[in-house]
Amino acid sequence: MTIGEDIHAQRILILDFGSQYTQNIARKVRECQVYCEIHPCTIGIQKIREFKPKGIILSGGPGSVLAEDAPLLDPVLFDFKIPVLGICYGMQLITYLNDGEVNPAKEREFGRAELVLKTFSHLFNGVKNNSIAWMSHGDRITRLPNGFKITAFTSNSPVAAMEDPVRKIYGLQFHPEVVHTQEGGKIFENFLYKICGCDPVWKVDSFAEYAIQKIHDQVQNGKVLCALSGGVDSSVVAALLHKALGDRLICIFIDNGLLRMNERARVVDTFREHFKMNLYVVDASKTFLDRLKGVTDPEQKRKIIGNTFIEVFEEEAQKAGDFTFLAQGTLYPDVIESVSFKGGPSAVIKSHHNVGGLPENMKMELVEPLRELFKDEVRKLGRELGLPDEIINRQPFPGPGLAIRIIDEITRDRIRMVQEADKIILEEIKGAGLYNEIWQSFGVLLPVKTVGVMGDSRTYENVVALRAVTSTDGMTADWVHLPYDLLGKISNRIINEVQGVNRVVYDISSKPPGTIEWE
Repeated sequence: MTIGEDIHAQRILILDFGSQYTQNIARKVRECQVYCEIHPCTIGIQKIREFKPKGIILSGGPGSVLAEDAPLLDPVLFDFKIPVLGICYGMQLITYLNDGEVNPAKEREFGRAELVLKTFSHLFNGVKNNSIAWMSHGDRITRLPNGFKITAFTSNSPVAAMEDPVRKIYGLQFHPEVVHTQEGGKIFENFLYKICGCDPVWKVDSFAEYAIQKIHDQVQNGKVLCALSGGVDSSVVAALLHKALGDRLICIFIDNGLLRMNERARVVDTFREHFKMNLYVVDASKTFLDRLKGVTDPEQKRKIIGNTFIEVFEEEAQKAGDFTFLAQGTLYPDVIESVSFKGGPSAVIKSHHNVGGLPENMKMELVEPLRELFKDEVRKLGRELGLPDEIINRQPFPGPGLAIRIIDEITRDRIRMVQEADKIILEEIKGAGLYNEIWQSFGVLLPVKTVGVMGDSRTYENVVALRAVTSTDGMTADWVHLPYDLLGKISNRIINEVQGVNRVVYDISSKPPGTIEWE
């Protein structure tokens, strides 16, 4: 058995019915060190057979099985003798397709509920009684399908969990994949290990070997071009490809003049000096800044930066030589979003361009070694490959760089102010031991000036807004309750050390209604 066959031999198929939590299901399964893939519920029975899953999970969904256009499945699935776990909509679908009865609930159940275990179930083995589960549903089971029994209930859901232990079909009205469900992890372990018979073989060190093998199979004697930004994804891609191909990997780093302070030197030191990679460094800052002159609209900034990146990258790629392959840091969430069920019968196609929107006419075959991984798995792989913590644990940095943290026209002086403020913010947050607990922390230069007093003189200078948020995926975020003394220290340092700034404010907006970045 090859490495690839070994780590994929025991895999779980997740059928997506449009739930906002489907990725959470996959993450929970991966945390149990079992490989899984998400596919739209429309893939068909033949594709499911070909997948050869050890178990199948039916996700929740925003609709009702009673709706005219409700997404359904071929009931023959339940005769495959493969364990099935239906979550929320998935449970109602199991009921509906097996001649049970589903009806609208008198009261929609949303939020925390106390889960009362009624009878023994392998799914709840070791799960504490009266634990908290997270509910989010408008329909309920009013008559069980033949062969099923109730295994748990809540005050508002007489059937919070059900099962047919003979056919190994299980249903949960609540969401075990969200953090609010206290015993969710244990429930997944029971389903994967005890019911599906999976072993925890999905590990990063195994994946590294498998990915290198795949790279060799795809690239053979060819050369690969990689756009290296210094962020987590592109850095891990570069390290993995370098381990697989050595000098047949060429990396291009483009300095657009909108990077953090000393970012270029940091990338050169890590990848050229430490890892001994073939790294082309391109200083295109004048080109970018000239094209941004006079531009204040954030969308226009993004388009100019994206188009200029494409132009510069194409030009440098031609100089670097003849390449057959282009590396991209596509992650599994990108793949899921590219072919995903969004409440309708057809797939929604979304393009992901992880190296700045590179055009198809470059005629290079894509190499995407991370396309099976989530972000946390990418970080683990980076550590396995020897990347420094400074890169692995770094907070997200926007593609357009500091351009969207200057709420006005881009000038070199304004870039300097944001870079210096950013350096102070990160230094103090790291010094307080909070860096790894925060999703993003940065400064924004506002398009206003305020009166101040410095020494014996009146000043009329710029304002920096400090932003620090917690998040798990960037989709939602909450502001961080930074200690007052830390806020004071950051403010004091910025005002004293950053020439041109005389006031610091703290942004306490959440997402929604705000966004993480200001532009």
